[in-house]
Amino acid sequence: MAKMTAAQAAVLVMEKEGVTQAFGVPGAAINPLYSALRKQGTIAHILARHVEGASHMAEGYTRAVAGNIGVCIGTSGPAGTDMITGLYSASADSIPILCITGQAPRARIYKEDFQAVDIESISKPVTKWSVTVREPGQVPQVFQQAFHIMRSGRPGPVLIDLPFDVQMAQIEFDIDTYEPLKPYKPAATRAQIEKAISMLNEAERPLIVAGGGIINADAADLLVRFAEATGVPVIPTLMAWGAIPDDHPLMAGMCGLQTSHRYGNATMLASDFVLGIGNRWANRHTGSVEVYTKGRKFVHVDIEPTQIGRVFTPDFGIVSDAKAALELFVEVAEEMKAKGQLPDRGGWAGECRQRKKTMLRKTNFADVPMKPQRVYQCMNNNFSHDTCYVSTIGLSQIAAAQFLHVYNPRHWINCGQAGPLGWTISAALGVRAADPTRKIVALSGDYDFQFMIEELAVGAQFKLPYIHIVVNNSYLGLIRQSQRGFEMDYCVQLGFDNLNAAPDAGIEASYGVDHMKVVEGLGCKGIRVYKQGEMQPAIQRAEQLMAEYGVPVVIEVMLERVTNIAMGTEIDAINEFEPLAEGIEDAPTAVAAAMLD
Repeated sequence: MAKMTAAQAAVLVMEKEGVTQAFGVPGAAINPLYSALRKQGTIAHILARHVEGASHMAEGYTRAVAGNIGVCIGTSGPAGTDMITGLYSASADSIPILCITGQAPRARIYKEDFQAVDIESISKPVTKWSVTVREPGQVPQVFQQAFHIMRSGRPGPVLIDLPFDVQMAQIEFDIDTYEPLKPYKPAATRAQIEKAISMLNEAERPLIVAGGGIINADAADLLVRFAEATGVPVIPTLMAWGAIPDDHPLMAGMCGLQTSHRYGNATMLASDFVLGIGNRWANRHTGSVEVYTKGRKFVHVDIEPTQIGRVFTPDFGIVSDAKAALELFVEVAEEMKAKGQLPDRGGWAGECRQRKKTMLRKTNFADVPMKPQRVYQCMNNNFSHDTCYVSTIGLSQIAAAQFLHVYNPRHWINCGQAGPLGWTISAALGVRAADPTRKIVALSGDYDFQFMIEELAVGAQFKLPYIHIVVNNSYLGLIRQSQRGFEMDYCVQLGFDNLNAAPDAGIEASYGVDHMKVVEGLGCKGIRVYKQGEMQPAIQRAEQLMAEYGVPVVIEVMLERVTNIAMGTEIDAINEFEPLAEGIEDAPTAVAAAMLD
């Protein structure tokens, strides 16, 4: 067998496992692996400005394309701890990423050496597997096991910690006969699926709740086929937005406390049966279990056995990969439909569509400074159905889910459970690295944008262009809104009089950070917008600048300082702070407008 360093073996295994792209920051303790990467030359590398940024780039890379596994690399000590937020975000959303850290030599690990931290223990709660490799000969199989674990069952991240001397050690390894391990994915039986469909058939007002597991399993087409075969409307969770197109007749809207539609919540409350597939009954989707479950039966399909019954006990649970389950759901439903054994759902589906046409929030405001609702209306008017949105957290993300439209799977890239500020830029760069041709539009509030703004330089250096919409109200808007219950507006203002503002500056002079100067200083292009009439020219100009320079282009939209976005503590008690749409003229870019044509 061939002799090589353990680091070289690690690179060869990653190559065989399909890795072609990595993100990271080199350091002394991980230099042997970087040397092997350079020597092999088959895995491209993008240099982040912060290791947390590299972990989020790896997330974006995985989320963008089915089968991808993003790889994040860093040195010992703080590089590993910097990855923890990315590992948490990936773990929470069932996203496989591989984080690799350098480590002090084995003999120095417990002697408080420089940057020698027990990253294996630190990262265990936010990984499927975390391991410090203590024997050089184990390196190839540890990497093999890592990919097997990431792909098996509920997907998730793995961290491999490599002591310096382990990386450098010579081992014998035969890469020519190497084969990836077949991942384990539980599959539903036909008897289970037949029982679930029998329960569905007994219901009068059934719904399908589609979760992110359907996206992970690359099964959106099967979801649509099943819905069409049965005539049952679909409520996607935030993580599954795009699994069924927004304009599909059976797309009934999203349900929840924040990232939801009025018609989605109303339809959930009107239902008497829910079939959940690949979802986790997240609290911001359900609100209280009592309100969410009252008066309806539940079947829950999930790849993770312990997810069944974790939030509430369903009437029937099935442990299965979403794709394996949906293949059988489609098979059984289409057979029953051909035999005339499925009930007609036309009346119920029609009720859902009527709510979708009439229960709308107003977007057509003419205020200057702009209201965020009007920004999303402008985005709907100017971005095509194939646009991929990337967003993180805050009022900007909540309003986006209420007002934007998504028509394809993996075209809403969002860290649903963790919601770390600063995620958006890095994730968008990872999406671009995964798909050089996709139309990518990132969306941030001003604080999310500032959190890891330095990663824009990565987009400039490596020519990773995308459009970034920054809605700037110079506030921690979501926290300000939540503080209303405490009768305070405390430590959430981001505005200050910028002493470097030009004498003729507009409202941005008191909004604090001059994002345009920072964006340009990082090698990107920026455009500032004050009113709705400027949005279309700004977007057109941004597309021209991307084509010309190949760098990210930021469109900063100056908002009114205070806007409260609809939300509540129960799905039957959402506070609507702004006027509702009285007709389609108040929400001209709602999906309902196309339905009325």
